[in-house]
Amino acid sequence: MDKVVATAAEAVEGMADGASLAVGGFGLSGVPNVLIQALYEAGTGALHVVSNNCGAMESGLAVLLAAGRIARVTGSYIGANREFARQYLAGEVEVEMIPQGTLAERLRAGGSGIPAFYTPAGVGTQVADGGMPWRYDGRGGVALASPPKEVRDFEGTSYVLEHAIRTDFALVRAARGDRHGNLVFNKSARNFNPLAAMAGRVTVAEVEELVEPGGIDPDQVHLPGIFVQRVLPLTAAQAVEKRIERRTTRGARI
Repeated sequence: MDKVVATAAEAVEGMADGASLAVGGFGLSGVPNVLIQALYEAGTGALHVVSNNCGAMESGLAVLLAAGRIARVTGSYIGANREFARQYLAGEVEVEMIPQGTLAERLRAGGSGIPAFYTPAGVGTQVADGGMPWRYDGRGGVALASPPKEVRDFEGTSYVLEHAIRTDFALVRAARGDRHGNLVFNKSARNFNPLAAMAGRVTVAEVEELVEPGGIDPDQVHLPGIFVQRVLPLTAAQAVEKRIERRTTRGARI
């Protein structure tokens, strides 16, 4: 089945206000910027986003966040995104913060048909006990807090029950992909992208290089096409654009 779409607007078709999105990327690595920009241009809002963070350096999900298009974020990192922190503390956006490994496994479980799982991460903290602020009231108080989760002992160790994540759509970026949706990710871009793709009921992948079926060694496929419904080939200019979040240099040795 040929899953290639001609334009970014076609790729994000059907993503209505209030939709839930799993979005790949970590910092500036592996972020589906072209698809996010298309969603911004479509005017879609009130989005429920599941992603490690919410954009950086005014790119990625930060574009939607700054425009007030995101209603809720499930993630594990705020970092240096000051607008994200401001909206959270002002009560403008609801935020569910969870351990990074738990977020990864919740996405993977959703794509694997596993409804829930137990993990020791978060036991003895607000992650398990509840009370973590999901939404502030804008005056320093908590308007909505997380509920307590089930905790159970296995062989003398306590574990907290975490539910899998499934979203209406997923947006990911891959280095290579074929018309059937088989994807290959480059180095650190193989972070949350495969997991986000698995969690989406409709997954859209922007690919830097499109190849014909058979052009990818089956043993090199990172994500099989069964998880992908739409493929957007990027232009050469779009594929080559990769920003650096923090540039560091080392002085020459004498």
